[in-house]
Order: sequence, then C-alpha cells, then structure tokens
Amino acid sequence: MIQAAPRVIGVIQARMGSTRLPGKVMMQVAGKSLIAHQVERLRRCRRLDGLCLATSDRPGDDALADHAAALDVPVFRGSETDVLDQFYRAAYGQGADIAVRFTGDCPLIDPALVDTLVALHDGTTPPPDYAAIDVSRYPRGLDAELVSMGALQAAWTDAQEDFEREHVLPFIWRRPERFRLSWLTDPDLDAPWRWCVDTEQDLLLVRHLLEWLLPVNPAFGWRDADGAMRAHPEWAAINREVVQKTLPPCNSEGA
Repeated sequence: MIQAAPRVIGVIQARMGSTRLPGKVMMQVAGKSLIAHQVERLRRCRRLDGLCLATSDRPGDDALADHAAALDVPVFRGSETDVLDQFYRAAYGQGADIAVRFTGDCPLIDPALVDTLVALHDGTTPPPDYAAIDVSRYPRGLDAELVSMGALQAAWTDAQEDFEREHVLPFIWRRPERFRLSWLTDPDLDAPWRWCVDTEQDLLLVRHLLEWLLPVNPAFGWRDADGAMRAHPEWAAINREVVQKTLPPCNSEGA
C-alpha cells in the first residue's frame, strides 16, 4: 500500500495589535496590504498543500480576519495570549501532518526558500521534528519554522511557561535532547538585511523594495531583493538602528 504524502500546511500568524507599529499587516504598499503581499508570495510555494491565517478572537482583529477571508484564505481565531494553542488548533483544523509557521510581518517571504526548507525535512532520515530558516545568515524577514504535528502536539500538551505559550515553538527548540532539530543555513552567506516590518523605518525599506522590484518581476526572490539592496547601499541605513526583539537562544548551532 502506497503511503500518502504528508500534508504540509502554512499558518500565517498575525494580529492588528503590534506594540511598535499597530495595524502594520493591513498597511498598504504598492497597491496591496502587507498581508496580501505575503499571501500572494506563499501561494507560489510548491511544497505547501494549504495556507491559513491564525489570529486572535478579539474584536480588534475582526478587520484582519475579514480581509483574509476576502483573499480566500481560511481563518482560525483563538487566544491572543496562548499563541501556541492558536497555532496548534489552526494547523490541526487544516488537517496538517506538518505545519510551517510564518509571522504576518514578512511580506518579502521567499516561496522557493520555503520549498527548500520543506525539502530539507523530507530529505533527512529520520526527518527533523523542527526545522527553521537560519535568519542569523539569511535576511531577517524570510522567517519560517517547520514542525511535525507530533512534536507540535507534544509542545501544546506539555508547555507550561507563559513564554513558551506566547512564542509558540520555543518549547521544542529549547529541548534538543528531546526533539530532532535542523536549520536551513549557509555559513558563507553575508546578507545582513532586515526585511520584516516592525517599525516605520522597516515599512519604509520594504516599500522601497516592493515598489522597485514588483514592476520588473512580480515573482522576485530574495536574491533579487538582495541585489536591490546592493544597488542602493543607502537603503541599508533606513532601518539599521532598529533592534530586533530577541528570544533566549537554545543550545543548537544556527538558532
């Protein structure tokens, strides 16, 4: 009997209540909301079998949920504070065997890189429980985390710390003795850019990139964006002083 291929579901987690730039995912750039740009790019992934948006059940996120539904993206709404529960229930509701987590502030996400992450999982024996794009080497804003539903269910059941419930997957990557971990990385890569959107400066840089790249190649990849940064060295200064919110590191290389 031929075993069915695992069902891989992408889950975008987003909300309107960002502390540094409220409502950022709905802000308009190059004729579309940031979340619409991200959805459009993720739909080009060949290794994702489905895509959904997970957000909170608070009234402040009603507009985001309606916008995602208008984009024909399934929506799951759950706890604003227990984001692990929100993610697990969203993936489970879509019948995922493997879930790939994205945050809604990454409108330049690269579908080919996501496909490579899924291929890394599929091509490893035994496959990792968790795999992620190493954003200490790749530009920040290409973030993606892959997790098996078995490992995700273990985290959902066992995680007790508020930190682990809020930040979704630290329960897994903080425990290399329990879970198999892997990172998509490149030790020779030097692309120190910040393409996620958390501040007005981030938004300005992403606006420059989208307005420059989309007219030339709507299906641009991260290397095209890297080329644009090198062609316009002054753009790097726009958000150079923005400090990324950090999480406690795990003990594994590349985290």
